[in-house]
Amino acid sequence: MKIDFKKMLKPYKKESVDCLQKWIQIDSVDDPESADEVHPFGKGVASALEYIARLGEEAGFEVDRCDGYCTEISYGEKGNLISVFAHADVVPATGKWTYPPFQGVIEDGVMYGRGTSDDKGPAMAAFYALKALKDNGLIAGYRASLVIGGNEEKGGRCLDHYFRVLHKPSPAYGFTPDAEFPLIYGEKGIGSYLHEYELKSEGIVALKGGIAINSVIDEAHAVVKKQRGFKESAAQFFSLIGVKYSISEDASFQEIVVYGKSSHGSTPHLGVNAGLILMKFLGYFFEEEALGRLAEIYLETSGKLMGVHYQSEHLHDTTYNVGILSMENRTLRLAVNFRYPENVDLEEVKEKINALGIGKVEKIAGGEPLLFDPKSKLVSTLLNVYREETLDEETPIRTIGGGTYAKECKNTIAFGSAFPNRNDKIHEPDEEIHLSDFLDSQSIYARAIYELGKLK
Repeated sequence: MKIDFKKMLKPYKKESVDCLQKWIQIDSVDDPESADEVHPFGKGVASALEYIARLGEEAGFEVDRCDGYCTEISYGEKGNLISVFAHADVVPATGKWTYPPFQGVIEDGVMYGRGTSDDKGPAMAAFYALKALKDNGLIAGYRASLVIGGNEEKGGRCLDHYFRVLHKPSPAYGFTPDAEFPLIYGEKGIGSYLHEYELKSEGIVALKGGIAINSVIDEAHAVVKKQRGFKESAAQFFSLIGVKYSISEDASFQEIVVYGKSSHGSTPHLGVNAGLILMKFLGYFFEEEALGRLAEIYLETSGKLMGVHYQSEHLHDTTYNVGILSMENRTLRLAVNFRYPENVDLEEVKEKINALGIGKVEKIAGGEPLLFDPKSKLVSTLLNVYREETLDEETPIRTIGGGTYAKECKNTIAFGSAFPNRNDKIHEPDEEIHLSDFLDSQSIYARAIYELGKLK
């Protein structure tokens, strides 16, 4: 008997949109100040995890709050475990928003707010997919779970606790709705490092920018000792490159603020890095050539100007994103988010950067890239589900520079929820999700869980 998953999900339409809107209204940015043993990622994340936990209990699922690290919603007793991994934490709502970031405003069929597409919207779609399967008796012969983490954006401590402390089982097959359709069969390795540079000019008093290493800096600040010609030089410099800035001053100091454009750390070329542009200007004004050069080599985001550009057939090119600038005494620190294919040696990268003689990198920490066989059972099943539910036979499967829970979970792949040619402004102001996409993904996920449950 052929199951009409779209028809099966229709009764949940209004309820699912209402619940997503309420979930968006919870500010679930990681908050170390309110973190404790009960709320390891702060009270906002805890509230978001509790919200989905209560929805699960009301719907008749088994719910495990996992020591505050995750919310696990599950159903079924026998057979293979099919798992969906999503997250409730969000990146900070920086930049200028047209709509309040934590209200879930709906206009012309689009919901706006931080987390609408990364990752509360997809997580809620997966929840209603699971709910519809349970309500219709279609979780049989297999077990199903939805695991909502609370620390995906800040390092993945949630799933580390889930698997290594609580010893939860890995799924036979799983997916995470935290990327794009049709599916992602490979993910670059993700590393990070500090590039330290000793400032020569004593005119620079303070320099800072960015709040998340995996986002392009959209606003940067510098304080300098009051300098003749500073305003005029800034006007000339920033008018040439078309970047907005502002300057304020008192009797002794001048403060300059530069405004860029945020983007995800895996696609730094799509943003405008205010921190690097400010560094370049300061290097020019104070005649500190090395500072300007340091900015230039990172503004070229593939690593070519540093001699550390690598690429491979499936995972493509390296990317380097300076996500945070900070300064202590005379030491400027660039926190760099580094994405790389499977043919990269991290020690070699460090040695080549240090050989430039512009500051120093002490250590690069990183995880292994992920690459599935495009012909594997998991890939082929999910691709077939997507194509039959959408009738899209043209969009190819692909690899990404972004990191998802697929790296943290065995037998798991990134599957949606962004549809082809849709820009949901992840990690940017006015993040959004089209409600038609949100509803369509519910039937795709319901069918995916059901079909994976039939696999042997």
